[in-house]
Amino acid sequence: MRRTPLLAVVAALVLGVFAAPAAQRADAAPTAFVHPGVTVSQGQLEFARTKVQAGAQPWKGAYDQMMASKYADLNRTPKPRATVECGSYSNPNYGCTDEREDAIAAYTDALAWYITKDARYAQKAIQLMDAWSATITSHTNSNAPLQTGWAGSSWPKAAEIIKYTYSGGWANSGRFATMLRNVYLPVVIKGSNSNGNWELSMMEAAVGISVFLEDKASYDTAMAKFRTRTAAYVYLSTDGDLPKTVPSQNLDTRDKIVSYWQGQSTFATGLTQETCRDFTHTGYGISAISHVAETSRIQGQDLYGTDVGERLRQALGFQSKYQLGTAAPSWLCGGSLNLGLGPVTEVGYNALHNRLGIAMTNTQTLTQNNRPAGTNALFVAWETLTHGDNPN
Repeated sequence: MRRTPLLAVVAALVLGVFAAPAAQRADAAPTAFVHPGVTVSQGQLEFARTKVQAGAQPWKGAYDQMMASKYADLNRTPKPRATVECGSYSNPNYGCTDEREDAIAAYTDALAWYITKDARYAQKAIQLMDAWSATITSHTNSNAPLQTGWAGSSWPKAAEIIKYTYSGGWANSGRFATMLRNVYLPVVIKGSNSNGNWELSMMEAAVGISVFLEDKASYDTAMAKFRTRTAAYVYLSTDGDLPKTVPSQNLDTRDKIVSYWQGQSTFATGLTQETCRDFTHTGYGISAISHVAETSRIQGQDLYGTDVGERLRQALGFQSKYQLGTAAPSWLCGGSLNLGLGPVTEVGYNALHNRLGIAMTNTQTLTQNNRPAGTNALFVAWETLTHGDNPN
């Protein structure tokens, strides 16, 4: 019997060895979730509101751009469907565009509500969210996981602002939470072995949904997949001769890795797995990395201080250089690049340059040239307004 306390001590020590790092990780779920806390915080919203009210630039111009868009239309009619079917490149497109744009519209209306305090915008956001939560049951066809990730990234951003800043009530918020838990989360949390922007967007959705649902287990699962995928998406010279890989993809030879990296066989810091595919898809991946890092920061963690921040910095700088017009050398994608990075630099630039003081000359130039950053009509929207030079 005397052995029991000793065994208990040993067990506690063994468990401690494995449990302690998880509790200390920069990506672990917070003890208590912060709301609103998906990509944009209340402090950031208040900063943007103050700047817009003062007519200060670039925020007033960004706000005007948002309010002039179709997404802020108070006459918008939601177009929900029970089954959203999305094939490759959204062909067929049965509800794909409608779902993504209604989700962006809900987020747009939530931002408009916060800045104007005009309850009509909060009520329009609620109308859009309620219409979908009363209807949708599934996503199908080959692009279903990505579609679920894209729409699932916007919905919780809208819901967080409405639930935690609008005092007029949201009777069906529980049904909306059930939709996120049953229709979106089970799909995105599984991840994807497709091109890396898929899993990054899916983890952005999973993290955001987990915050809204206050689901610590799902948050931790999503963050673990996110960290692995980010390391496998952006190359750093410290990774070695070859990029890191996601174990489930079985990229166990150099030839397989080169093929997965779009035929690119020379690896340089800041190169991404999709750089030689095109900058548009690369932008999706970079954006998702920045959104998850920003959400984790709001939740009291610090992914910017980990390799995630370094990979994000290098990816932004590498892509920005060529997006600005530097000619591609012959070793990079055969000397030919498909540009079109999109409105994806504000969040990472603000966090890394403005908050942390890191020099990012090319990213700074591109970010300022592109202001106000609009929306890509998929899952990125109005980030000059929400994150442009925002100290919060």
